[in-house]
Amino acid sequence: MKTLRLWRGLAIGLSVCAALAGCSGTDNPELSERSASLAVKAERVVAQVEPDHHYPLVDASDTAGWVMEGDARVVFSDGWMEMFSPEQAAHHVYWLDKDLPESFIATWEVQNLAVEAGLLIVFFAAMGADGEDIFDPSLPARDGTFTQYTEGDIKSYHISYYANVEHEPGRSHANLRKNNTFSLLQSGADGIPTQSTDVHQLTLIKADNHIQMFVDDRLVIDYVDDQPVVEGVDTGPALGAGKLGLRQMQWSHFRYRDLKIWDLTPHL
Repeated sequence: MKTLRLWRGLAIGLSVCAALAGCSGTDNPELSERSASLAVKAERVVAQVEPDHHYPLVDASDTAGWVMEGDARVVFSDGWMEMFSPEQAAHHVYWLDKDLPESFIATWEVQNLAVEAGLLIVFFAAMGADGEDIFDPSLPARDGTFTQYTEGDIKSYHISYYANVEHEPGRSHANLRKNNTFSLLQSGADGIPTQSTDVHQLTLIKADNHIQMFVDDRLVIDYVDDQPVVEGVDTGPALGAGKLGLRQMQWSHFRYRDLKIWDLTPHL
């Protein structure tokens, strides 16, 4: 990351969100200042601190212990991890084996290998509805079916940062939702362009209840989860520590590399 890259992206992102009348901080100078402060802080951490976890994603040893849910394959080639479902059979989620802290930064790179259709999501802060680990044997098995994650027995946030699907023609924006009520917290700015085959860098920041996501140097999500009731539904308090998972709809064929994670807690 280049110096001030996220800060510049924040300025662009807030102007886009103001136009959409959707992103937090656009009509609240205090929150805008908080958003800017978080982006600058994250930039410094990434530039100056070694990550707590680094997954280059160049061979199978980098994902030892990860858990795949759904009919999907992972192939390592040319310094990347490709993920897809054979014959486009099923949606799928690939979970990291470690819990991430309540406050963290995660960065990774992706590239689209099939622009015809697809949808990418990152789940984070995932845990059982009663505080269990998401792999607790007492929880029902999951197989990539979306409602198992959004309305089932685990809680999480998720951001859809690439959307090119027939049931939502023309959609390009990112969404932030809170599960297991599938509550839409924010419709943000455009995610990865649907026809792009470029390499894109993702930056996800969670600082307690403040969530930001950048696609390259563009802020696409900026939200503070401090209002539990959303459209009449009580979504509960802000979520804390939990697992991170990479989800693809069945038509998706992306490759991933260089996933890095920092514990942001000491730097807040």
